[in-house]
Amino acid sequence: MTLIRHIGLIGLMSILASFARADISVELAQASAPLSEGVPEVAVERLQTLLNRNLPDAEWRAVAEKLSEAQVAAKEPEDTLVLLADARVRKLPWAKFWRAQALAGLNRWADALPLYGELAADEASPFRVAATFGAAEMLCALGKREEALRKLNLLFHNKEWAIRAQLRAAELYIEIGDAPDAQRLLEEMKPTSVAERREQRLLRGRLELILQRPERAIGMFQALLKRPEKAGHATLIAALFGIAEAQLQLKTPESGDDVVEEFIDLHPADPDLPLLFAKLDELYRTEHKPSRNELEKWVRRPEEPRRTFARWYLARLEIRAGRRERARQLFSDLRHTSIKSPVIARAFLEFAQFEMQDRHFDEAIAILDDARLLHPEPALVARIDFLSAQAHYLAKRFDTATAAFEQIAHSNSPWAKAALLNASSGWLQLGNHARFLVDYTELEQQGGDKEIRANLRLEEGLMQAAKGDKKAEASLQQFIRDFPKNPRVSEAWVVLAELAFHSSPPRVDEARKNLAHAAESAPTAAAVERADYLSIWVEESAGGNETKVIELAKRFLEQHGLSPFAPEVRMKLAELYYRRQDFANAQTQFEIIAQQNPDDALAEKALFFAAESAMSSMGEHSLDQAIVLFDQVVQKNGAMRWSARNEQALIERKLGKTKDAIPLYDEVLKSDAPQSEKREALCGKGDIFFEIGGSENYQQAIEIYDQLASDKNEPSHWRNQALFKKALCLEKKNDRAGALETFYKILEDPAVAGRPYEQRELFWYYKAGFNAARLLEEDSKWESAAAIYERLAAAGGNRSDEAKARLNHLRLEHFLWAD
Repeated sequence: MTLIRHIGLIGLMSILASFARADISVELAQASAPLSEGVPEVAVERLQTLLNRNLPDAEWRAVAEKLSEAQVAAKEPEDTLVLLADARVRKLPWAKFWRAQALAGLNRWADALPLYGELAADEASPFRVAATFGAAEMLCALGKREEALRKLNLLFHNKEWAIRAQLRAAELYIEIGDAPDAQRLLEEMKPTSVAERREQRLLRGRLELILQRPERAIGMFQALLKRPEKAGHATLIAALFGIAEAQLQLKTPESGDDVVEEFIDLHPADPDLPLLFAKLDELYRTEHKPSRNELEKWVRRPEEPRRTFARWYLARLEIRAGRRERARQLFSDLRHTSIKSPVIARAFLEFAQFEMQDRHFDEAIAILDDARLLHPEPALVARIDFLSAQAHYLAKRFDTATAAFEQIAHSNSPWAKAALLNASSGWLQLGNHARFLVDYTELEQQGGDKEIRANLRLEEGLMQAAKGDKKAEASLQQFIRDFPKNPRVSEAWVVLAELAFHSSPPRVDEARKNLAHAAESAPTAAAVERADYLSIWVEESAGGNETKVIELAKRFLEQHGLSPFAPEVRMKLAELYYRRQDFANAQTQFEIIAQQNPDDALAEKALFFAAESAMSSMGEHSLDQAIVLFDQVVQKNGAMRWSARNEQALIERKLGKTKDAIPLYDEVLKSDAPQSEKREALCGKGDIFFEIGGSENYQQAIEIYDQLASDKNEPSHWRNQALFKKALCLEKKNDRAGALETFYKILEDPAVAGRPYEQRELFWYYKAGFNAARLLEEDSKWESAAAIYERLAAAGGNRSDEAKARLNHLRLEHFLWAD
């Protein structure tokens, strides 16, 4: 809750105005006047104009000193550092002081500290006391509070600085939770100005908070808010935060957010809106159901920058509530707002992280590019650069990502070591083993964590395995030898098992041994998951124990239900049930896959086979269920939609609803369905007319079968089926000669005689042949029937023996043996 207040380091400039080392001319005084009037930007402009003249060195230094002060006050520390780099002033005490001030303004505390220290050690320096206070502030910023307190203690007896130092020391004691020392200092000090007394009251309130007396703290903070015009802005904000903290202690955060919301409502352009909204968000996080009314109101109202911050923090609220699309819209509105301030760069960073979570990597990169244009502070730029490289990596643009990580790794970025690690992974992805070794060695030389280095070596083996690199086994085995106690050794054993299993031919016994090693190596959760997954396929490949495979699959789903492998395992379980004709369980598993993965390509296949399972089931309403499931397949508009329509039509036929089946077949025939599905629909439509019966319907069926058989490019299976069914229609119409001739066309199919056995279409060939022979036998044409049976016997298919038996019987019965 620490705030930079009027007692802070930047507020010291006016105290030092009397330390100018040269005579100040009237012109210099006029140029400097806006600085004392609180408008340093004007002073900077005037003093810069004056400095640009051809002044003598003494006058130039006097103007430069005043310009440095004005630049720091105007929050232009970069320009101050450039100015003070001039050899004419670089070693002067006042130049060192303002350089320290500028570095402090850039949060370069470690760089500012030695300069303050040098001035504080010089007892003759007019900057000694101010520099001592500055050194204390830098130590505090660097987290060295005890050292900071020792520095402040040196100022307790300085008449001008005592109260200022005591207030800051009391604040530090409060921050480290040292209530007795804080209380002692607050009781000992004798503030004289109104501002100092208000500061003392504020710290007393904070002291009550660490003493767990929130009601008393609220009273003190509210006293400061009653007359805001008499309090400094920083004191008001600190009092607001104090009330919020007290309400959190009382477990009534709703009361705390009311106070902050009221202040924001009255001050839509307050300079501390970033802090206020952050505190408001902290309060909202502790509430069971935070009210969004104020944020929604501010989003609708035009006052800026409040509207921009409201969009940002309402987006956070929506994310926590699971309303991601609304959050995306709010972030998008914020991104395109007219407010272009470095302060909202963090919102852009959060938006990019949000898009990366949804795997919208290109959008995230574009957002991060926009964030850079806001010129955020260097620390945030470093985060933006690192996150952008990560987005490229996750988008599998490994060349771009690796180059970015390399650049970060060899900079002064706080993310340098992490970037070097990621660059190493990037080189692995790119297959550049030499560059990987360079980065790995550098990481080792930097004293990189042993576990991190081990993980890199493991990643090397894993990536080699993923790419089918023959070096993978050697790399993984070397990892196991070099890091036998590493917690991820089990993962290496599992991947070795996978490599053994997927080799050609599969080394199943070796895979089982490696899985056993993994189980003995205190396996990680990832190793257990992958091992359990692999065990299913290893056991299935062994054959002969389908029950065990089912049990392994069921156990995997019980223990790893959220695994990315779960849908595939559940599909295997469903297939095993289907293969065992356990259609009820198969249907259940297929439907679970579709429900849990509605947007996955697997869902369509699962729904289709759930419907097939229902069709095969003996349940009372199983066919009705199948129709519903097939319709869901159609609604997905995927590759299997026309197969589903054909199956629906088949069910309607089974239910005796032929009139409902024909429109389904027509839908397929008029669509862009594949030819295989159109053939299925055309044949099914012909079958319906055949099943209805009657001369006209037989004729319609014949015309459809002719259409199916007419295309010489059709597979012989479809041509022969169509001709066979046409022949049955002709027979039904008492055209026995036409039926015989049509059956015989199938027997003349050159595909049977001219192809190897495994490529022949013999199903409809045999059916046609036996039916042709039947017609001839019924007409007492024994020789012709025998000729048909001879042809069937010579075909060499699975019914050849049946044809031979029938031929022999015919010959014996009708004395057809040749002389």
